[in-house]
Amino acid sequence: MKLFIVIAAYNEEKSILKVISDLKKAGYKNIVVVDDGSKDNTYTVLKKSGVHLLHHIINRGQGAALKTGIDYALMNGADIIVTFDADGQHRVEDIPAMTNPIITKECDATIGSRFLKKTKMPLLRKITLKIGVIIMWLFYGVKMTDAHNGFRAFSREAAKKINITSDRMEHASQIIEEIYRKKIKYKEIPVIIRYTDYSMEKGHGGIRQACSVFGRMFLRKLLR
Repeated sequence: MKLFIVIAAYNEEKSILKVISDLKKAGYKNIVVVDDGSKDNTYTVLKKSGVHLLHHIINRGQGAALKTGIDYALMNGADIIVTFDADGQHRVEDIPAMTNPIITKECDATIGSRFLKKTKMPLLRKITLKIGVIIMWLFYGVKMTDAHNGFRAFSREAAKKINITSDRMEHASQIIEEIYRKKIKYKEIPVIIRYTDYSMEKGHGGIRQACSVFGRMFLRKLLR
């Protein structure tokens, strides 16, 4: 099966080449990186990396970048699409566990969960993520252990059904909502997330970002 890895990258010049190198060493060839209007040298360092390199002229947000990458993968015949972070938090060795249930037709989508495997994380981050799980349950009736993990895999059919319209970080909750609304069979997969000084410095999952995400989720719920 033709597997594509889709990575959204914004100001990731320090980490992206290591991520790509690890993926290539593991045998993954179809790597799509969407440079989301980076202000550093992300786009420049990627030019000779041998990936499918796409570029947003302006920074639109991770949701928009992933949609661009997923659409590109579908146009190029992807059977399975994996979304993977650019900052080194995701482990290449967890990809088979994410894709095997799709290959065996057990489900059409998998969502990584850092709570099904012991992952050391800052207490504040853990609390924020658990609040997200509760909100997903209250809004959509979806019971999950980790509703905002960027490590996902989709069959071609599932990827075509999921319509990402949220440009920013709230796309993670929208993907879960789309899976629920369109009755896509999914499974949570235990994965380990690596929290490094670099990833923490970038502030992914901070309180300010969480409040913004939850606010946009609430607004989208009201407008439906």
